[in-house]
Amino acid sequence: MNWDQIEGKWKQLSGNIKSKWGDLTDDEIAEIDGDRDALEGKIQAKYGKSKEEAKQEVSAFIDAL
Repeated sequence: MNWDQIEGKWKQLSGNIKSKWGDLTDDEIAEIDGDRDALEGKIQAKYGKSKEEAKQEVSAFIDAL
């Protein structure tokens, strides 16, 4: 699955995202609304990850879908 597909199915995938990154609130997930950069930024802020670590986590998440 590529990011364009994820953007189109954001609402359906929000449960998967919540499972993977449980510290993100429903409001934050809704606010991200399929924006990969916003998701990576929230992961950085919530989990204290570097930008590269957040990118790698999101890429791994996409590959697992």
